[in-house]
Amino acid sequence: MDTPILHFHPLSSCCQKVLIAAGVLGVALDTRLLNLGDPVERAAFRALWPLDKMPLLIEQGTPIGETSIIIEYLQLHHAADGAWLIPADPAQALAVRFWDRFCDFYVMTPMQALTAALLQPDAQGDAQATAAARATLLKSYALLDRQLEGRRWLTGEAFTLADCAAAPALFYAVAYVPLPDAHAALSAYVARLMAHADVAAVVDAARPWFKYFPGRAGLAHRYYDPQA
Repeated sequence: MDTPILHFHPLSSCCQKVLIAAGVLGVALDTRLLNLGDPVERAAFRALWPLDKMPLLIEQGTPIGETSIIIEYLQLHHAADGAWLIPADPAQALAVRFWDRFCDFYVMTPMQALTAALLQPDAQGDAQATAAARATLLKSYALLDRQLEGRRWLTGEAFTLADCAAAPALFYAVAYVPLPDAHAALSAYVARLMAHADVAAVVDAARPWFKYFPGRAGLAHRYYDPQA
């Protein structure tokens, strides 16, 4: 069987989610760096996937989109023996899928809204939308902190799909809205995420690109030093 192809960019939080999952699952991918700023590359990518969103997995000519679906597909068809991110037990799997959706909708989405605001020509964007995104992140932080009380990872002792979603979303989100001091469980969790071998590898691979992240001023110096 041919190695699955992943069209991606290392700076993208969505792509990072899939790359972290592939590492945990022990899946080899043929990664293809995608430059959507190049008109020729963008046109070729649109021919593959008219929605024009990355990452995109290609398996024997068939496109597979959306991060959670890509990850579930990789687990079903390519995971190393004993490797998993979605548990077999239906109730446990439902909890994992819920927190995966939560991190995508209520952490990654508002983070991306703040990024989009900085990319506006006036560098200000819609002040009302920006305030709403910040408020959503603070509410999400509170719920995550509560969920993490007594848990190592988002749904228990095992690193799952939910943690793959949380890692890049939180990495970028805290650059815009730092974690409140009161959220000790969440702060400790973020530290564990960043120390996880597969998360650390993906973050390290993205380092050369952090200078292009609109919120780079909020990144910790160990990840991005503007003087370096």
